[in-house]
Amino acid sequence: MSFLKSTRTPLPPVFIGCGFAAKYPMGGGNFSVPLQYLLGLKRLGRRGIWLEVMPETDDPTLDASRARTFTRRMREYDLEYYLLIQPKAFQKKNPEEYHLSQMQSFGMDVSTLREEAKHGILLNLSYSIKAPLLTLFERRLLCSLDPTEVIFWMSRMEMGQSFHHEFWSVGLCMESIDSRIPKAIVPWKSFFPLVDTTFLQAQPKPLFKTRPRFTTIGQWYWDGAIEIEGTYVDFSKQAAFAPYLELPQKVPNAIFELAMNLNSDDPERKRLRQLGWNVVSPHRLMPTPKRYYDYLAGSLAEFTAVKLESKMQSGWLSDRAAAYLAQGRPVITEPTGAEQFLPKKSSESGLFFVQTLEEAIEASREVLLDWPHLSKSARATAIEYFDASRTLKKILN
Repeated sequence: MSFLKSTRTPLPPVFIGCGFAAKYPMGGGNFSVPLQYLLGLKRLGRRGIWLEVMPETDDPTLDASRARTFTRRMREYDLEYYLLIQPKAFQKKNPEEYHLSQMQSFGMDVSTLREEAKHGILLNLSYSIKAPLLTLFERRLLCSLDPTEVIFWMSRMEMGQSFHHEFWSVGLCMESIDSRIPKAIVPWKSFFPLVDTTFLQAQPKPLFKTRPRFTTIGQWYWDGAIEIEGTYVDFSKQAAFAPYLELPQKVPNAIFELAMNLNSDDPERKRLRQLGWNVVSPHRLMPTPKRYYDYLAGSLAEFTAVKLESKMQSGWLSDRAAAYLAQGRPVITEPTGAEQFLPKKSSESGLFFVQTLEEAIEASREVLLDWPHLSKSARATAIEYFDASRTLKKILN
């Protein structure tokens, strides 16, 4: 009996390029973003490799600690990886150039990386991987997680437009984004933020000691600078939340909690607490991916305001919202244009898009009254629209 050998060509490895996880080990939610891509690739039966570039600092002890934390998480999730350290000297000399020969490597060896990149696919998150390292990969896809900012800065500087074959964005409305933003100079394709709906399962309703809790996580201040018609506008969470500051007082049978990076002596903490908001530290509560997912699962729902994309109508949705939905947590947020691609009724999607305090009050009360049904709808929406393997199949094909 003879056996015919398969002539099928193995699928090329998929590298997830990242430059924001290793340097920020206290950000469990931050680490979760590329993790969802790798988990989704596993479900597809594709070989995924995490490619991380971490800038060297003036503190060797800190750098070593960050590298250990990153490699430990790679083992925890059973991931193949390359961790490349960009030397401090070269950051100053050529900050926009990544030369593999100048980098220290952890994980798989550099010679293997060079060889596998020749036939590999790179999903470059937020233009994390730069040339000439970038050009080693046979197929290069830029994945933008910040639609408006990327379009704005591409009109002024190199943001990867010269080095990628395809351009993907979590902005679902890239063709109709606010006309005050420069016209896109590359052809964008859109995708929903990713969440592995097998890894993150629906969770039972939390048991609260006092009242149900609405939560969100983020940066209260914004260090960006986008000029709109000659004016630099404050697109911070601080500004975005201004219309909703009375919400805790209007819905007293719930707790509204902000997990924001605010210093202990920041006067904003006192101001927000006087208005009825809980203010907690994300670094303390969710320094790991698991603690991050536990925090989301311990919430009744998310309530948040959108700092930039709601004004520009880019169709942006957050990866955080996807993770809330996957665990059966409804999401109350602001419209960005993305709502047109989702079920129109909140009862069917588990998503509420609000623009005023009155709408936020109504949505919060509806979540409190009909949580079991909305939780099932949220989970169904995550599976239908945000599932990582489904989205990656679309991107890679």
